[in-house]
Amino acid sequence: MKIAFIYDTAFPWITGGAERRIYEIATRLVNRGHDVHIFSLGYWMEAEHYSSKEIIQYNGITYHSVGKPMDLYTENNTRSIREALYFARCILTNAELNDFDIVDCQGFPYFSCYTSKLKNRKNLVITVHEVWNDYWYEYLGKLGLFGKIIEKGIFHLTKNIICVSQLTYENMLKNKTPDNATIISNGVDTNEITFINPHREYSDVIFAGRLIPEKHVDLIINAISKVVSVHPRVKCKVIGNGPSEAYLKQLTADLNIENNVIFEDFCEKQDELYSKIKSSSALILPSKREGFGIIVIEANACGVPVITLDYPMNAAKDLIREDNGWLVDDNPEELANLICRIIDDGVSNQQRKLCRNYAKEYDWNHIASLTEKYYYSIKK
Repeated sequence: MKIAFIYDTAFPWITGGAERRIYEIATRLVNRGHDVHIFSLGYWMEAEHYSSKEIIQYNGITYHSVGKPMDLYTENNTRSIREALYFARCILTNAELNDFDIVDCQGFPYFSCYTSKLKNRKNLVITVHEVWNDYWYEYLGKLGLFGKIIEKGIFHLTKNIICVSQLTYENMLKNKTPDNATIISNGVDTNEITFINPHREYSDVIFAGRLIPEKHVDLIINAISKVVSVHPRVKCKVIGNGPSEAYLKQLTADLNIENNVIFEDFCEKQDELYSKIKSSSALILPSKREGFGIIVIEANACGVPVITLDYPMNAAKDLIREDNGWLVDDNPEELANLICRIIDDGVSNQQRKLCRNYAKEYDWNHIASLTEKYYYSIKK
């Protein structure tokens, strides 16, 4: 099959969950003999090695730049509508999609779903990572009505919908029940992670992801400020970059815990991130809104349990079982008490083993097989 993935950013130059999903599935489809292309804004063109190259080959995938990279976030730390409209226009004017057997467009940032439909009317798939529904009003205020309408509209563009989690699927059903909707979750490369050694620098807890308001990293920082009264040498690593970075660093300074909360940039190589996770007792994902929470599975594959929020829009909570992590409320005191307990009791080898076994259920090879089978069912 000739397959096109549509998304405004691309892994490994941008390292979010959706980018990772596309890349992992795409590389495995290439290895199975499929002709796979990614249409994106040309973030690789900012790297010296690929400077000014609009079309490149990377690990067997053909990447197409349909436009120049833009800032993804506004000064208010919300996703840029201007960028979303720009990317949609670039797809309409610069992407040739008619000869593809499958065009898999990521649901967000929405407008590109509409222009992808115009460029390939027969075999459009939309992969949905989140469905916001009424959350739009919290995100944009009164303007959220337009976001809600645009989001609902994508479910009328095609009957072929992939949802990455049960929560996303259930939220979709509040809008429409497409004839060919399915759930295919995100995954993890369990074989790759198994042979990675822990990092030399230990941390009690770790966060990894984009520093945006929805990730709610300030909850971790406020919790650590309480932990230090019991464990003055507690170490927390915050790995990532984003529009909330300056605020979070200032909060850390104001609480006088700069020796306890260590900020690090995104890791250039995924192996390095896994190494740092392995050298931690627990990973914290304090998101109030998460479409899947791929970092939960990645941490479990490292043998590390996960703390995440018991919050309605956080799909990651559905990945937590009794033995692979903990659910907490949005309360720094509760989180601090749990971190103290983890420091005091440690994480048993049995719990680490159970985490690794759970992650095997989400191996990328299995996820790629499910996706390939789904694509074939459409192509027939």
